[in-house]
Order: sequence, then structure tokens, then C-alpha cells
Amino acid sequence: MQRFQKITPCLWFDHQAEEAASFYTSIFRNSKIGRISRYGEAGRETHRKPPGSVMTVAFELDGQTFTALNGGPIFKFNEAISLQVNCETQEEIDYYWEKLGAGSDKKAQQCGWLKDKYGVSWQIVPTILPEMAGDPDPAKSGRVMEAMLKMKKINIDELKRAYAG
Repeated sequence: MQRFQKITPCLWFDHQAEEAASFYTSIFRNSKIGRISRYGEAGRETHRKPPGSVMTVAFELDGQTFTALNGGPIFKFNEAISLQVNCETQEEIDYYWEKLGAGSDKKAQQCGWLKDKYGVSWQIVPTILPEMAGDPDPAKSGRVMEAMLKMKKINIDELKRAYAG
């Protein structure tokens, strides 16, 4: 019996669900496209999509399941929801920053945040950041926060220098 993930994020696109799922699965290891469902005649007066067009795409990114929905232009992505990518090395940060930001005119945001070409917000975060930013020594954690707030793409070496003082 297949076990389902308890919570699956659903990303609402206008008409790019399949394209976006393919884009994301090309970036993350251990990723794949799953079931694709299509609109039919039923409910056409509500969904207004051509029969046979893609409705949803199930996909996995490094084992995490997602659903992409072609729901139309009613709702747009914003920063209230973002997807965090935890990175062990600067090479990982650079890789995800470049790949996820490809084709986006809104790439550079602050503190490791970027928007991809579909408008989805991502946080490209080094795994050491919570430990340094949460250090009980307020001088250390304060220096890390000040350094991070000046960055767009996070630089691990700069964070370590700030932490060390």
C-alpha cells in the first residue's frame, strides 16, 4: 500500500503547471513528475478550461510531494509563502540561486530570498544560519544578522567572519 504524505503544498499557476513542475524537477535531485490530470467537460462553466488541458501535476522535489494546479489568473504568488532550500555548502547556495533564479526579472531580493520566473518565492538558506543567528551571545548573533541583512544571495564565509567578530 502506498503511503501518502500528510501535507502536500499546492502551487496555483495560470496555465504553466506542467512547465513549472518540469523546471523544478530538473533542478532538484531525486525528483520526478507523477500523475497529470486533465480538465474534462464536467465543470467547464466554472473552470473554463479546454477539455484535455492540464489541470494538476503531481511532482516530487527530493522526495517532497507537491501539486501544481492550472487554476487561471485569479491568484498570484507572493512572499507570504516561500519554499526554503537548506544548503550545506556555498556551492549548493550558488547552484540553487542560479537555477531557481534563471529567467526571472525579480531574482535579487534580500537575505537569501529570490523569486523564480513563475513568481514563487524561495529562500536559499545555509544550514549553519539558525545556529549562528540563534547564538545566546547577542554580539555574535547580532553581527550575523547585520551581515545577512546586507546580502541578497547568502555568503557562508561572510556569515562566519561576522560570527567570529
